[in-house]
Amino acid sequence: MLHLENSVTIVTGGTSGIGYAISKLFTEFGAKVIAASSRQEAVDKTKQEIGCDGIAVDLSKREECRRLVDYTLEKYGRVDILINNAGLQHVCKLEEFPEEKWEFMMNLMLNAPFYLMKYCVPSMKENGWGRIINIGSIQGLVASPFKSCYVSAKHGINGLTMAAALELGQYGITVNSICPAYVDTPLVQKQIAAQAKEHSIKEDEVITDIMLRNSAIKHLLDPIDIAKVARFLCSDGAAMITGTAIPVDGGWTAS
Repeated sequence: MLHLENSVTIVTGGTSGIGYAISKLFTEFGAKVIAASSRQEAVDKTKQEIGCDGIAVDLSKREECRRLVDYTLEKYGRVDILINNAGLQHVCKLEEFPEEKWEFMMNLMLNAPFYLMKYCVPSMKENGWGRIINIGSIQGLVASPFKSCYVSAKHGINGLTMAAALELGQYGITVNSICPAYVDTPLVQKQIAAQAKEHSIKEDEVITDIMLRNSAIKHLLDPIDIAKVARFLCSDGAAMITGTAIPVDGGWTAS
């Protein structure tokens, strides 16, 4: 059984890439999805395309995290599922990493999930059921050079996942992290183009020889692959899965 029909589901970064795929799939299964994005035009477009709800918020700010949850509670009366997906990448040498960029990324990818969990958990406890799904990364399990902030935030989200799972299990709330390898999103396509230019090679060679060098399956994940794992985590079949970081990586971590 999937607990999606009429579930009130917040998806951050819900208007593009993995977040859009989750918003669309959950809406198709009957969830009342609130897709959050920093851009109003993206929210409007997503609402029109897939029939979900949405709100423009800057989740790098604590008060905006509160506003997202308050909007949801005031309109729907509860929160059943929280999917923390919003994030971005910045590739840079450690000593050259812009401090403002570090602070923004950490606020968005680690602080915001904490605040949103904090604000959503009382509703989940009251209802005796909840699902918190953090979209991490394979780089929350292994590291890459020049991605110090992203790697730090994704390792942190896995720690937050485990700590919260231990606290919340007794209330019928599970907390898990999905850790994808490279997913075919606009963010990754920009990285592919930049790597191809830097190394003077074709873009498909960037994928097979650089990005997926350690992967057994040499093609990018599709955003729907991650959405389907999130859907499974909201089913009865996943009722005893909590506190886990689930790799969806084509065998990357087996190498």
